[in-house]
Amino acid sequence: MKPPVYLHALGMINALGHDLPGIAERLFAGDTTGMQPRENWHAAGTAPAPVVGAVRLSDHELPRIPERLKRYDCRNNRFLVAAAEPLRAVLAQHIQRHGATRIGVVIGTSTSGIAEGEAALCSLAANGALPDNYHYIQQALGAPAQFVAELLGIRGPAYAISTACTSSAKAFGAARRLIDSGVCDAVVTGGADALCALTLGGFGALESLSQGLSRPMSRHRDGINIGEGAMLCLMSRTPGNIVFSGIGDSSDAHHISAPAPDGAGAIEAMRSALRDASLAPSQIEYVHLHATGTPKNDIMESLATHTCFDASPWVSGTKPMTGHLLGAAGATGIGICWLTLEGDGRLPPHLWDGATDPALSPLRLTTRGTTLGRPPHHVMTNAYAFGGNNASVILSRAEALR
Repeated sequence: MKPPVYLHALGMINALGHDLPGIAERLFAGDTTGMQPRENWHAAGTAPAPVVGAVRLSDHELPRIPERLKRYDCRNNRFLVAAAEPLRAVLAQHIQRHGATRIGVVIGTSTSGIAEGEAALCSLAANGALPDNYHYIQQALGAPAQFVAELLGIRGPAYAISTACTSSAKAFGAARRLIDSGVCDAVVTGGADALCALTLGGFGALESLSQGLSRPMSRHRDGINIGEGAMLCLMSRTPGNIVFSGIGDSSDAHHISAPAPDGAGAIEAMRSALRDASLAPSQIEYVHLHATGTPKNDIMESLATHTCFDASPWVSGTKPMTGHLLGAAGATGIGICWLTLEGDGRLPPHLWDGATDPALSPLRLTTRGTTLGRPPHHVMTNAYAFGGNNASVILSRAEALR
């Protein structure tokens, strides 16, 4: 059996905030104030303004891209600057110990800097030329990993994974493989996505956007809220408080956008993660759901979760507080589970209207104030994506494995 890998130095930014104490406070309180309607995402303003989870910092307040990396300047990469800052001290220790060529970067994303590409095309249409400050690398899918490597002085393998809403969960699996294979001694990993018209227009065309705040697992659920943000951390074998215990993924390839109704792929991902972690279902005390609030996802996910677990653990979906971060959703779920493991026993609340849907399998949904009375030992977070991509991750407190 390979020795465990650990996660260090969490950095996160989203609609809940940009500093961990603030994010944790709002998360466990069930704060939805970061979710607001955003105008001008749809042509001619004919559609209702969708509720989105925008980062609380304005463009002027976001960290700046260093001058030497100006070609990477975009909102998405500014999120990564913010999320990378807490990693610098522990990363410096690992670079000194192992060398920069032994450190890797794996980032999950689905939009990268597409918003800057949209603005550039508008300028091209209006003025006949692309803006002087536009560079394609701002929106290239591989660019976030290249940017983080250059930002932090990392010279090992650096690449991005883009599998829609499982992108950054799968990035953690790829990071662990780099360590297990001996290619790297440590890996900076996580995910980032920024709001853009392409995704909001696309989900609008699919009739999957909620008319207000999303209501996952409710019989009144009517769609998702899109969010934005980033999460980064360092993975290594250096002992720490948070263990990356297991990951499982699957691809049921049921449909280009709809989940398999029987939940077989999601069940396989969860069971594979449990096998990888050498844990029984009964040892998972909390499950962070994907819980998009769309009719088909929630019915599949409730069935899969109910089927997978012998004794029902506490579960919740947090997208009414952050929005659905798409390529960054998996990493954000890992960050939320990390805060839960390091907390006082409170679990993230499931925010909805309380209208039970008899078509959904029963789940043990948390409320504001739900607590175990102590920090949990083992938690799971799930991400499900277009094309039948499914990923489940288990985190543990190190003391629970001793």
